[in-house]
Amino acid sequence: MKIAIAGDHAGFELKEALAKVLTDAGHEVKNLGTNDGSKPSDYPDFAVAMGEALSRGDVERGVLVCGSGVGISVAVNKFPGVRAGLCHDTYSAHQGVEHDDMNVLCIGARIIGTALATELVLAFVAAKYTNEERHVRRLAKVKAIEERFLRR
Repeated sequence: MKIAIAGDHAGFELKEALAKVLTDAGHEVKNLGTNDGSKPSDYPDFAVAMGEALSRGDVERGVLVCGSGVGISVAVNKFPGVRAGLCHDTYSAHQGVEHDDMNVLCIGARIIGTALATELVLAFVAAKYTNEERHVRRLAKVKAIEERFLRR
């Protein structure tokens, strides 16, 4: 699977570790930055890079990491077609894909450690959207909200 990964300075070390996990698991990983954790950076810049990569179809899914995961989640969800979830447990990481067709996993590097983050990322990329009628119906309603309120 083609997966983009990005994060600000607070998420740099965890982002780098997760990029290796994904590469070692056989995924094609596109690193969208930051490439220097020693310099302060702004999470919205990496949310934009992720949103654009998904919108262009460059990648199938994405992983975003900042200090709490909240800011980067809020920012990337402004993009049409992006369904990002902030997950700090494995159930949400796979269930978000299975039920909601989540395509971006957001993680807080100051909230969880590398071992749990690894489990989350692997659960996220292994999950598949179920296409069950109730999930399709609900996702259609989410897409209708997006069409109504987000400008393309």
